[in-house]
Amino acid sequence: MAIDPKQVKSDLVLILDFGSQYTHLITRRIRSLSVFSLCLNGTSSLQSITELNPSLVILSGGPHSVHTPDSPSFPDGFLQWAQSNAAPVLGICYGLQLLVSRLGGEVRVGNTQEYGRMEIKVENASALFPVEKVGHSQLVWMSHGDEAVTLPSGFNVVARSQQGAVAAIQNPSAKFYGLQYHPEVTHTPEGMETLKHFLFDVCGISAGWKVEDVLEEEIKVINNTVGPDEHVICALSGGVDSTVAATIVHKAIGDRLHCVFVDNGLLRYKEQERVMETFKKDLHLPVECVDAADQFLTKLKGVTDPEVKRKIIGKEFICIFDAFAQKLEKELGSRPSYLVQGTLYPDVIESCPPPGSGKTHSHTIKSHHNVGGLPKDMKLKLIEPLKLLFKDEVRQLGRIMDVPEGFLKRHPFPGPGLAVRVLGDVTEGNALDVLRQVDEIFIQSIKDAGLYDVIWQAFAVFLPVRSVGVQGDQRTHSHVVALRAVTSQDGMTADWYYFEHKFLDDVSRKICNGVRGVNRVVQDITSKPPSTIEWE
Repeated sequence: MAIDPKQVKSDLVLILDFGSQYTHLITRRIRSLSVFSLCLNGTSSLQSITELNPSLVILSGGPHSVHTPDSPSFPDGFLQWAQSNAAPVLGICYGLQLLVSRLGGEVRVGNTQEYGRMEIKVENASALFPVEKVGHSQLVWMSHGDEAVTLPSGFNVVARSQQGAVAAIQNPSAKFYGLQYHPEVTHTPEGMETLKHFLFDVCGISAGWKVEDVLEEEIKVINNTVGPDEHVICALSGGVDSTVAATIVHKAIGDRLHCVFVDNGLLRYKEQERVMETFKKDLHLPVECVDAADQFLTKLKGVTDPEVKRKIIGKEFICIFDAFAQKLEKELGSRPSYLVQGTLYPDVIESCPPPGSGKTHSHTIKSHHNVGGLPKDMKLKLIEPLKLLFKDEVRQLGRIMDVPEGFLKRHPFPGPGLAVRVLGDVTEGNALDVLRQVDEIFIQSIKDAGLYDVIWQAFAVFLPVRSVGVQGDQRTHSHVVALRAVTSQDGMTADWYYFEHKFLDDVSRKICNGVRGVNRVVQDITSKPPSTIEWE
């Protein structure tokens, strides 16, 4: 259960996702302009598109070619619906080619494939570029092998690349437009200006959406869903997401919310003590702590597959919540009906089937217990008040509700905890204790250097290898740990943080000298994509 997109008090921009790594950026860029935007699988049914009643539909890019038999496409009848409802359609990259192909134009493999920064020139006045831009050149980010060579009836070219390839097209009477480049990425410096002009000046979209609206609507949704005598359980993890979700629900139903913090034995250094103090002292949330470390670690013994770990942890959490619900039933005389979770929009996007895969459930990037690990026979119904929000929007919401700033700025911590940061069996040897100490040294060093708020997420990883070393004039065969720190806006993409060499030297010495059993420290310098942020 989450806010109904149809109830949002502003125009909705709907992005049909055809698999581009930049699709989420379109969503974020549009929201940053105070316009509500949502992402939907490009192969979704016509009904699921039309019932949202979007004011503008954007067809995203993607890795596919319109020539392949299984290439994804919007549903039959979509373009007719758009025209009859005067809803503009903007195709980006693959989206442009799809538009051209479906309307009877010709797309073929380009003589010159264009990837990376390219220069385009605006040839004609259009809805995409103001009149003063005619004759103007700009740098854009291209990523395509196919190109449109014959346009459908009613279309004309408004910009070309230096190589002469079609870079922008329009059919103003039908309100169909296309950009062969990606305006949403920072590598296209004038891209945001183009999007602003298109949204506000051409499509007449109103910039009426703000995060405060989410709070108002979510409280209304919760009150309409949860009966006056019903009770709700909230699974607090100690992270920003579950805390903000709990605070919203607490505002809606007060003391009928019952929070539980589960120590699953996979928490960071002194996490239970630190988090419980914050809940009680600063947030005034009703929280009960359940120590279930033995229960979780017993079930995880011998398990090395990361996906199996996540499923086990998700199942154990639900068992604990069910037991907690039974306990409350004895105390209250009625069993709680709902479970609050801090699921975010990136969790939902990354757990969807890839466009064009033909699957109804995915090849997922994430399947932690917030999205993919819940058992089908779970007795509690879900309340997910943050399901349509990105991390930075959740923090904004927290500030509106006076959640302490220090808490809001905490780096994200995965639902399965250190289980996804110990590669291999988490119960083997003293892996968890070693990792906690290493992680504490790393994070404290980042804070001491004044870098904590600059970095989106930082953590240590315990690797399932041993390394030969020399410590105290003796030969050792000890553990290797990895350090990862990334910068990001929402976790959908991320770049590794460039530490100064002196910082890395200092933190490596502190770890090797301060943590028994570690003799080698490495740094992860991989961006997302191609990797994920977490190690698994």
